[in-house]
Amino acid sequence: MASLRNADAQLRNYIRQHSLPHIYEALLCGLCAMCPENPLQFLEEKIKEMLETGHHSLLWDSYIDDSRKPKVKAMAGSYFEYLYGQDEDQLVSPELFKKAYSFYINKLQKLYFDAWMEYCARRKAKRQDTQVKLQNAEAHHTKSILQSIIRRWDKWVKFRNKQHFKASTKIQGVFDNAFMKKILKAWNAETQDSKKKREYFERLERGEMDDFGNVSSSAMREGEDDISQLPQRALFKIFGFMDLIDLARIAQVCRSWKIIAQNSLLWNSIDFSSVRHRIQDKFVINILRKCRPYVIRLNLRRCSTLHWSTFKGIGECRNLQDLNLSECRNVNEEAIKVICEGCPALLYLNLSHTEITNTTIRAMSRYLLNLQYLSVAYSRKFTDKGLQYLGSGKGCHKIIYLDLSGCTQISVDGFRYLADGCSSLQHLKINDMFTLTDNCITTLLEKCQNILSISLLGSPHLSDAAFKILAQGRKLEKIRIEGNSLITDGSIKAIGRSSPYLNHIYIANCQKITDISLKAIASLKNITVLNVADCIRISDPGVRQVVEGPSGNKIRELNLTNCLRVSDLSLLRIAQKCHNLNFLSLRFCENVTDSGIELLGNMASLISIDISGTSITDQGLAALGAQSKIRELSVSECQGITDIGIQKFCHQSKDLEALDISHCLQVSNNTVKTIAFCCKMLTSINISGCPKITDISIQYLSGGCRYLHIIDISGDIHLSDKALKYLQKGCRQLRTLRMRYCKSITKAAVLKIESKYQNVEYGTDDPPPWFGYDRHGNLLHGASHVEETEEEGADDLYDI
Repeated sequence: MASLRNADAQLRNYIRQHSLPHIYEALLCGLCAMCPENPLQFLEEKIKEMLETGHHSLLWDSYIDDSRKPKVKAMAGSYFEYLYGQDEDQLVSPELFKKAYSFYINKLQKLYFDAWMEYCARRKAKRQDTQVKLQNAEAHHTKSILQSIIRRWDKWVKFRNKQHFKASTKIQGVFDNAFMKKILKAWNAETQDSKKKREYFERLERGEMDDFGNVSSSAMREGEDDISQLPQRALFKIFGFMDLIDLARIAQVCRSWKIIAQNSLLWNSIDFSSVRHRIQDKFVINILRKCRPYVIRLNLRRCSTLHWSTFKGIGECRNLQDLNLSECRNVNEEAIKVICEGCPALLYLNLSHTEITNTTIRAMSRYLLNLQYLSVAYSRKFTDKGLQYLGSGKGCHKIIYLDLSGCTQISVDGFRYLADGCSSLQHLKINDMFTLTDNCITTLLEKCQNILSISLLGSPHLSDAAFKILAQGRKLEKIRIEGNSLITDGSIKAIGRSSPYLNHIYIANCQKITDISLKAIASLKNITVLNVADCIRISDPGVRQVVEGPSGNKIRELNLTNCLRVSDLSLLRIAQKCHNLNFLSLRFCENVTDSGIELLGNMASLISIDISGTSITDQGLAALGAQSKIRELSVSECQGITDIGIQKFCHQSKDLEALDISHCLQVSNNTVKTIAFCCKMLTSINISGCPKITDISIQYLSGGCRYLHIIDISGDIHLSDKALKYLQKGCRQLRTLRMRYCKSITKAAVLKIESKYQNVEYGTDDPPPWFGYDRHGNLLHGASHVEETEEEGADDLYDI
């Protein structure tokens, strides 16, 4: 039904004055609520009643019985009032009713929702509580099971431990018994050996033994000896250390040894230099004829008795790759030409100290197309023209190693020819060239850009200009400089900056080199060899810079000879940082004392050490002996060392191989006896300048040190011909024997043994004053120890 709010104002006033909406509302509500059977009659009755009572107090439920009236009071106004637009009499509009209803519903929903949330929260809490109780119960159950398991496991472990203890006790008992047997067996063997040694030395001291007994061997059948039973590879390795004479003797032992000795693997490398005094052309030719197809290396160094026929035989060895003719006096142009024509595969050729000429070099450059290593050191008969042939010929362009040491006749033009033809040079040696100038080096290095190593020992006229050019654009790995008073720290800085791969540095006797140079090379990462001997300005800070740098742990050889400012502080740094150091020289470092030497005793890598001329005493030497890996020791001119210190050291270092105790005036026969008894592996010993040494010491050495190769007894004035007899019978492997200033040894005795050794030096002059004693062994007071002069009597000195 449409609203009458927009109706005519007169009509609206009429409806309001006569209360028509209230009348209609009361009638309709009564009619609807009472539902009479005759609605018209009901309406008629109610209209009459309204006329009697009036309609001003009329309500909507006036015609509804009390029993049927609603108990809830009306919340909204009359709908008729709304319908007819009488807003001023309306209690609640439909919009407000909607809002009220919506508010009521929302409040009711909130009440129900809060109740539901509380119910859910309680249910969740109950569920969580139940879950916690279940977890606790499960944990308690698991714990109970684990406790039960652990109790059983603990019982089982205790049982097993008891069983293991019983078993280990039995095993330990068996091991202890076996170990004790081993100890007793070794102790018994050592005791028997010591007893034999003691009895031997006692007989020597009593003079009851003048000769050595022969070792008897039981006869055995062919091929059943211990050597023949070894694997073939091991046999060849063992026999490979034999020289030609030994191989000839081996071939005469038995048939199986003869077969081994004639194997081609033992004859692909032939060394005639070791038997140079016994060989003749016929002997060499016969060997070369048999071994011609498989000989690869041939060493004829200092074989001065060979002639044309031998060199012709060498030329027939087509597979020869390595040939050493150094110091062969009879080498001439024709010999080299024959060899070059017949040996095109030569890779290594050594012609140092020979009489080669330009024609010889021309033949080499024509035929030796594969030559890579060439030495013409100290050959002074060729000129710059020869180097021009070398550079312009067909061959020799592959040379990567060249030794021109001592060739003072070469000028700048010669180096220019060499640079033009041999630009691939990598290793260059130009030692003992007092004529070498900066122009020579500059000319050579202009085209030789691949130089990796260079040696310039004894070249005093080279300045910083040459070395700075050497450093430009090259990756040097090795450099050797000695006796140069012009080179300064600036050159070393330049070389260090441009050569990050430098690993071998030899800068000896360069007076202007200071700690600045060591600081410059301290940043290099690959230094393994560092030699700064006789660089007197080097001190502790410089050494510290190097050993604490990246290469400190890589240095294997360190030479600080005559570095007077180096002290124990440097040794502390060396002991802390240089864990791979093998060789250390502290010769004539006067500030080095026992305290510093004791630090070196803990270096497990140290193999060779030279502490000659230092202030070390017996205490320091004994502490150094704690490092049992030392193989080489030099304590020459150490006046604080006595028999006690050397004996303690030898007792701890039984694997010693080289020992120098020369000019230790307090050394006596007792020291040599201890050395012979403890250091059986000695191969080199120097006891020169020890006036207390007598023949009995040589007896000790010949009886205990059977592997001696080199012995120096110069200045031991009490030695006689008996010493030579003992050495000949006891030291069968001796090769070098030095006996200068030995007036009691006769020339006749020397002549008898000189053919048995490779090198013999002999002289009967009186000991020089710097030895510290006279010809009778009396000590000289106030004698100064300086370097030995080079003047020696030519008539009494034999160098064989």
